[in-house]
Amino acid sequence: MGTNGSGKVALVTGGSSGIGEQAASQLQAAGFTTYAVARRVDRMAALAERGVNTFAMDVTDEASMSGGIERILDEQGRIDVLVNNAGYGSYGAVEDVPLEEARRQFEVNLFGLARLVQLVTPPMRAEHYGRIINISSIGAVIYEPFGAWYHATKWAVDGFSDSLRVELRPFGIDVVLVHPAGIVTEWNEIARTSLVERSRDGVYAASAVKAAKAMESVDNPRLSSGPEVVARTIVKAATAKRPKARYATGKGASTVMTTRRVLPDRAFDAILSRMYLE
Repeated sequence: MGTNGSGKVALVTGGSSGIGEQAASQLQAAGFTTYAVARRVDRMAALAERGVNTFAMDVTDEASMSGGIERILDEQGRIDVLVNNAGYGSYGAVEDVPLEEARRQFEVNLFGLARLVQLVTPPMRAEHYGRIINISSIGAVIYEPFGAWYHATKWAVDGFSDSLRVELRPFGIDVVLVHPAGIVTEWNEIARTSLVERSRDGVYAASAVKAAKAMESVDNPRLSSGPEVVARTIVKAATAKRPKARYATGKGASTVMTTRRVLPDRAFDAILSRMYLE
């Protein structure tokens, strides 16, 4: 692929805020015919004004996903880039999180992503060209107390994507993982709110409040990047002639990944205990 998206069609999920909104905007600016989807179309009004095509899609609903892909193929005849960005963080002690919520976390963060991959692969294969960009997280490399279900989904996204990359390469389809570190978006607030709501009573109460405060302490421009930084990485992954298999992005992302590789598990456990529990 060349240095811009001229003539190419991109789809971004989770386009109503944060990383998805910025990615759709920057892909549009880079020359892609861009579609942004989310459950709430009203929150994508600003994108629509900038020429991005917007409509409702729920990544937990089969008819919504298959109908949405069909619509884009009817209108454009192709989908060149899929940015699987829809996702959220469900936090709370494992003991306190109902399995129904754990399943929903996997439904949104993994199975919705996987179903969209299944839907776009045949048309990409027909063109012998495609780029699937899965937004994972630094949370696929590290772990935190009270984040077991979220981290499980992101580790799963990484394993899924690595296997998929080798599987699809013979058909001219690249699979790319993007690992954002701390990003100032709604994500952090939603995650820490769910943590306190689920574990504010009982044996985890004090630790849950401390952990939520630790999460809040990095949710600022001094320690975290804005979503536009991740969006720039997504555009780079979408336009590079030979994209890397994975991109770490945002303040501290590379440092955290290196630290995790170098430190023994017990040493990393001790750091997390000090940060979140003691």
